[in-house]
Amino acid sequence: MLRAGVFLQDRYEILERIGSGGMSDVYKAKCHKLNRMVAVKVLKEEFCSDEGFISKFKMEAQSAARLAHPNIVSVYDVVDEGVLHYIVMELVEGITLKNYIAKKGHLDVQETIGIAIQVAQGIAAAHDQNIIHRDIKPQNIIISRDGKVKVTDFGIAKAVSSQTMSTTAIGSVHYISPEQARGGYSDARSDIYSLGITMYEMITGRVPFEGDNTVTVALAHLEEPITPPGTYNSKIPVSLEKIILKSTEKKPEFRYNTAVEVINDLRHALIEPDVDFVKMVPGIDTTAATVTISEKELAQIRQGSGKKDGEAAVPYVSEVTRTEGPAHTEERQKHQPDQAPAAEPEIKLPFEDEPARAYREEPVRGTKKKQNSKRKRKVDDEEDVNPQIEKILTGLGIFVAILFVAGLIFLFAKVGGLFKMGFTKDDKTTVAVEETSEAMDDTKTEMPPVEGLTIDEAEAKLKEKNLVMKVREYQESEEIDEGIVISQEKAAGSSVEKYSTVYVIVSKGSGKINLMELGLEKMDEAEAAQLLTDKKLAVTIERENSESIEQGKVIRFSPEKAAEGESVVLVVSNGSENAMTTVPNLVGETEEEAIALLAEAGLVPGTTNVDTSNTVPKGSVMNQEAPAGTAIARGSAIGYVVSSGPTENRVRYVAAINETYDLSTLVGPGSGSVSLEVTIRLKQIVNGAPEYTPLMPATEITGSTLLPISFSNIEGAPGVQTGELEIINVDTGAVIKTYPLTFFPQE
Repeated sequence: MLRAGVFLQDRYEILERIGSGGMSDVYKAKCHKLNRMVAVKVLKEEFCSDEGFISKFKMEAQSAARLAHPNIVSVYDVVDEGVLHYIVMELVEGITLKNYIAKKGHLDVQETIGIAIQVAQGIAAAHDQNIIHRDIKPQNIIISRDGKVKVTDFGIAKAVSSQTMSTTAIGSVHYISPEQARGGYSDARSDIYSLGITMYEMITGRVPFEGDNTVTVALAHLEEPITPPGTYNSKIPVSLEKIILKSTEKKPEFRYNTAVEVINDLRHALIEPDVDFVKMVPGIDTTAATVTISEKELAQIRQGSGKKDGEAAVPYVSEVTRTEGPAHTEERQKHQPDQAPAAEPEIKLPFEDEPARAYREEPVRGTKKKQNSKRKRKVDDEEDVNPQIEKILTGLGIFVAILFVAGLIFLFAKVGGLFKMGFTKDDKTTVAVEETSEAMDDTKTEMPPVEGLTIDEAEAKLKEKNLVMKVREYQESEEIDEGIVISQEKAAGSSVEKYSTVYVIVSKGSGKINLMELGLEKMDEAEAAQLLTDKKLAVTIERENSESIEQGKVIRFSPEKAAEGESVVLVVSNGSENAMTTVPNLVGETEEEAIALLAEAGLVPGTTNVDTSNTVPKGSVMNQEAPAGTAIARGSAIGYVVSSGPTENRVRYVAAINETYDLSTLVGPGSGSVSLEVTIRLKQIVNGAPEYTPLMPATEITGSTLLPISFSNIEGAPGVQTGELEIINVDTGAVIKTYPLTFFPQE
């Protein structure tokens, strides 16, 4: 285990361990070269003794490093330091999907589909690069703090396949596909099966197959029919349930072929959750009995990782999941002798070690060929109709029927003169448009115009075209009313994928207050100013004479609309131009009282100054520009001076210290290679509570440094004569060293 403070390659500083698994420990680290946080996954010692495994691990990790996708955790570096092997990865601050499910019990439909789409997008990007994950499970899916879903550990599952997984398989066996459990060939559809199990757990809060040990769970994947998730959660819509059931079919050929197909159906489910649109493979009798796996096949599962060199993996045999009626089951049981159950040893979960770029099942080669030929003949004898042959014959029959009907239609149409032997220019144009529209109907649709519509109208119009609307942002607009679509991301009339997301920008109005609706005109100055202040507007007062508007009333205002924080000018009447008034006595009054007296006399505050006074209380008027009792025109400005109180002789409390602290006493041997970030602060108890004053900013120093503690003028809180100087470890917040201080008063 690595200790905090250790540097790898003089670049990655280990900060703390943040996780541990069956094969590795994960640390949070800082890359000092690029100044960013990273995750460092270090292989455990038991995996470092096998050179073959190390070579395969490096190759697979380097292969995964090629992946660059927002739903995949990025791999930055793969390092071999002899006895230390590690991967430097993107650090994702968040929670694993496993822990998220555990906290919530189970997820709702929208959340399940949203997370599943992001996971499938990451898987699809990997499959495009010919990389199969082989270990999709909630533990390998991280939800970041901003809601982004990322898949991790690409390439690692395949490298681990050569090791005995009896100690770590218990977490993965609940999610492996039947072909993986059997030790057979795995491809992209294996990841889709594991994704289906993950969706099952998200929506129900449980996995479909449980058992006391890994053998029981693995056999359940092979033999037992999956319980529909709606059994455990009645709120699951039919579309999502069908997507999960299709993804978790025991035969790969009955599942989705690609992750993109899964994404398309999940997006469709967001629009029409209660419509049964999922195309299941025809001819599957979900009520028929499941054939029991043979003892020989059971032994092969238990010994899956013990194959000899050159011996092929046991293929995915259709007997395990082929369904039979009661008659077939009884006939099969007649020919099966009673056998005692075998002991259940530790199971190894082998992952087929074939190149990831192959996406199809290959026939078994080598020494097992004869045995598999016999098995194939047995299956052919037992099955009424081979599904593949039945598909081909059905397709041929439909094709012949279409040709026959088309011929009859053409014959009668020609006789009736319905067809012309040539096409005009207009005819060709019409045919081209019709063909384009028909082709578009399969996977694409035409983007409708939604600008100028309300949110509800736009959403309904897009839904008619099998599209999902999401608001990118709300923008202020002077011209467009609140709740109206300003713009759409995809142009009207363009061709877009069905069930894709269309982002729009919606108006939130001007965001301004309509002052014309407030009735400010002829309102009292104080009332108008308070009303505007309550609406978080700044107020500026201007005054002018008016023969028609009473003194102190609002004549007009500007602007007509204003946003929060903006200023509004109120023009207030001074009354008639020829009106005179008398200057009131302001001296000795508080500033608030002086302003009120001036307003009462039809005057306004002029220049205001502040000065000290040993006789006039703080906040009161010391003197005024125009003497009290002077006749003056209404609306004139009167300046005054406000007292700041008597001059104070301030007493300072100071302390000093001159010490040295040896950090090596804390770090110990090897302190020269370890660096720490420390700070120094003053701690005092003021009015019963601790107060802290920084004395030295955070500084990074090596563990062998002699830290000078020299301060000649530390100013403390007034009247407090004691305190402490503390040296703090910035990373942990721990107090490394404390020095007592005594403060002395100074004038």
